[in-house]
Amino acid sequence: MNSRPRSKKARTGIPGLDEILAGGLSEGRVFLLEGNPGTGKTTIALSFLLEGAAEGEKGLYVTLSETEDELREGASSHGFTIGENIRVFELVPPESLLDAEQQQSLLYSSDLELGETTKAIFEEFERVRPRRVVLDSLSEIRLLAQGSLRYRRQILAIKHYFARQGATVLLLDDLTSSSQDKTVHSVVHGVIKLEELAPTYGSERRRLRVLKYRGQAFRGGYHDFIIKTGGVSAFPRLVALEHRREFTRDVLPSGIGELDDLLGGGLERGSSCLVLGPAGTGKSTFALQFIMSAINRGEKAAIFVFDEELGLLFARAKAIGIDLQQMRDDGNLHIEQLDAAELSPGEFAHRVREHVDSTNAKTVVVDSLNGYQASMPEENALVLHIHELLQYLNRQGATTVLTVAQHGLVGDMKAPVDVTYLADTVVLLRYFEAHGRVRRAVSVIKKRTGRHEDTIREFRISSKGLSLGQPLDEFQGVLRGVPQFVGKVDPLLKPSQADPDHF
Repeated sequence: MNSRPRSKKARTGIPGLDEILAGGLSEGRVFLLEGNPGTGKTTIALSFLLEGAAEGEKGLYVTLSETEDELREGASSHGFTIGENIRVFELVPPESLLDAEQQQSLLYSSDLELGETTKAIFEEFERVRPRRVVLDSLSEIRLLAQGSLRYRRQILAIKHYFARQGATVLLLDDLTSSSQDKTVHSVVHGVIKLEELAPTYGSERRRLRVLKYRGQAFRGGYHDFIIKTGGVSAFPRLVALEHRREFTRDVLPSGIGELDDLLGGGLERGSSCLVLGPAGTGKSTFALQFIMSAINRGEKAAIFVFDEELGLLFARAKAIGIDLQQMRDDGNLHIEQLDAAELSPGEFAHRVREHVDSTNAKTVVVDSLNGYQASMPEENALVLHIHELLQYLNRQGATTVLTVAQHGLVGDMKAPVDVTYLADTVVLLRYFEAHGRVRRAVSVIKKRTGRHEDTIREFRISSKGLSLGQPLDEFQGVLRGVPQFVGKVDPLLKPSQADPDHF
């Protein structure tokens, strides 16, 4: 019998999964990994054995459904090498079972075949003496058992045998026989379930959940994961309360005096700002202004772009005096273009966290939440994801700027998702018409962290960047897009006051 302490964990070799399992799988225990075909069970099982081999532990892969050649071919597609420390035991039915005449003989009943199968597995274990075992899959054993009682007894026999040997065992179940059969759930030490979802558009989404883990706290709920060349990567659900960093909540100016006046001095460090407005009003430009200000202060920044191709963004930003490419080349800016059709919210949160932790980025821009929503159609879950992400960034001392495009151009407009209550500061951009020209206005409608102007200012975007005018005190109805001049002095920006090459 194994004398190792039970508290030691066998790491799975899957990035993120060990964090979900609070360190890995308890050594000397039997675990169930279940999921429909194609969800990644074999890849995870191979990673589990390879992780053990890297630590000098022998592994045994018992396959009842795949041939050894198929298994090795699948492993090589990920760059896995099944070395001498891992024994692949291909368990096939006796050749006589393939003979139609012999199949009718009582000599090869299911009772005898089930007993021979189990005996062969135990004999191979005795010969190899592995520390880690994978049994693929339980569906074949369930079919041989031909009944829930005999199946449960067989699983109990397998469990007790391996428990006496001190081996850590991973049982795979493809759920093809009976998805309602919970026999194994009650017997094993822990259960991990894999799921694959098929959205209306875009690539498949995969998620996992730990259904059970005896005597061990684990991270509950669903966690996104992906299968790519090189194996499986899991993204533990972000819990903001687990992360905290000490920092000073000072006020960060934007670099534009009129905008800082509007914001009551600027944005507070560790807060979130939502820039809201219809398409084309300049939401990204406002966000880039905060990026440029942060880098000018000597801080790192990060931009995650859903809606715009990077080459176009670089060219457009450079036209208004912001050289994003140079900032990136200098190592001060991380900028990443994301495809909402190929990205899950869990993976996105992981990328943001990874870059903030590794580069210590102090200003983070997500442009835009409309693109982020495309990766998570369920609005309620989206708001929860955003809440956790904002709370995490705030606790790291990072100032976050989010953009949301509203539907429509003037008048009453609606956003695809209402997150205004989550943000600490809300900046509202609007079109309005005056003197026969389409103009833009900006106002701050909310700021939790201090006072701000309650005025409305006109702004322009030109080759010199972003410029704001004086408060539009003499107008009414600017936010509705149909202003009325009620004063004596016209405060609107004149063409001579701004760069004629405006955008």
